[in-house]
Amino acid sequence: MSADEIRALMSAAHNERLTWNTPLCDEHAARLVAACAPAPGARLVDLGSGWGELLMRLVESAPGSTGDGVETDAEAVARGRALAQGRGLGRRVRFHEVPAAEWPEKGYDLAVSIGASHAWPGGASEALAALRAAVRPGGRVLFGDGFWEREPDERALAGLGAEPGDFVSLLTLIRQAEAAGLRPLQVTVADQREWDLFESEANIGRGERWALAHPDHPLHDGVVAAVDERRTGYYGGYRGTLGLAYLVLSA
Repeated sequence: MSADEIRALMSAAHNERLTWNTPLCDEHAARLVAACAPAPGARLVDLGSGWGELLMRLVESAPGSTGDGVETDAEAVARGRALAQGRGLGRRVRFHEVPAAEWPEKGYDLAVSIGASHAWPGGASEALAALRAAVRPGGRVLFGDGFWEREPDERALAGLGAEPGDFVSLLTLIRQAEAAGLRPLQVTVADQREWDLFESEANIGRGERWALAHPDHPLHDGVVAAVDERRTGYYGGYRGTLGLAYLVLSA
């Protein structure tokens, strides 16, 4: 197992214990679905969908609706297809192993992108413009992205491996959405419990469980060191500094 394999082992994207590949809980997700309010027969797209849990819940909320999940991670795509089939959505939710920024279809009733703005070279501003272009006039957009809850200090930046300009304030993020021709209908943020559960289960917990199950593996100590580094970076660094905003927007 290489250093890359250690990172993959600790990656949230490959953690089948997770329902959400983002700081989110079921109650918060239900509020997002209600605010998006897809109509019966609506066409939906999720750009950077992962395994598509939110996309499937949105489709389930609207009889006759269909959804396209656009994702480059082959493992997440395979998981999404299996989940959709198991929930009777195999014909209504389709997954496409294509980069989000290259998806060509337009005219959707709802376009979603959560935590995937890095797929566009211009970051959040370019992602918002792409989402606006993907929906019909009067359609809706659900956009989730990181923001600074407060000015990051050196420990927060080191824990994330980030620069101050990598994220903006929540108000600036809202202004970026408005500049893309989108009007905010609902703005919520992940709370501390959602963040703590996500970090504990996703990035830290998977590596910790692997190390406990493989005490004699040659790379055991490397995995433990990676877990400790991530735990220190979160609890001693960016916890309470990096936020995750969910913007429900009207086009």
